[in-house]
Amino acid sequence: MRILIISDIHANLEALEACLKAAPEHDRVFNLGDLVGYGANPNEVTERARTLGEVFVRGNHDKACTGQMSLDDFNPVAARAAIWTRERLSEDNMNFLRGLPQGPVTPLKDLQCVHGSPRDEDEYVLTGREAYSILERTAPQLTFFGHTHVQGAYWIDDMKDKEGVIAPRYTAGPGVQHFNFSLAKTAKYLANPGSIGQPRDGDPRAAFALYDGDAGNVTFYRVPYDIAGAQRKIIAAGLPERLATRLEEGQ
Repeated sequence: MRILIISDIHANLEALEACLKAAPEHDRVFNLGDLVGYGANPNEVTERARTLGEVFVRGNHDKACTGQMSLDDFNPVAARAAIWTRERLSEDNMNFLRGLPQGPVTPLKDLQCVHGSPRDEDEYVLTGREAYSILERTAPQLTFFGHTHVQGAYWIDDMKDKEGVIAPRYTAGPGVQHFNFSLAKTAKYLANPGSIGQPRDGDPRAAFALYDGDAGNVTFYRVPYDIAGAQRKIIAAGLPERLATRLEEGQ
């Protein structure tokens, strides 16, 4: 079975459509949350995501934009975007987002989906130390997570007393690019597909992943998209300008 793993779309319709066009053949789609917030197309992105599959976990922006959590911990730009989104979501999409489940969700044996981490849906996992402490207490071999907007993976192998980080490497050049790694049967992994709608790892291209259960591997992808078009929509909507400029920076 081949699973398309998507996360942190953040109402960026241009990036989502580019990723879906570039995605290889797959059987299912798992969505790791934060469908909305930041971008200018919350309804269109939510509706498109709903057509792709039934496996979702909620993100913190999904909660914030539907009034399920306080904005006190959001920076001013994020809070403004959440309020803007809340005022524009249709009733149907609002109810859908409110009903998204808290992770972990386990759609397959030995695979779980979370937004932040298995121990806290809002936790940012940004270092090996954090990741290894989670993996030591995690049962499934493979955990897909989002939230950080940074593509990559962490792993531990207790049988070999080893641990490590997988950082995708891409060659310079235009077009869709991918980076593949195989899953060792004795290891456990935390893998982040990266953000479709607002990457923060220095690469402005949209990001997603494909998990091939039969082949036992994960492939990371980077996809060029119409950044200028997404920026124009953000500015025209009256959202904070910083949400537009950061798209081209990948930060």
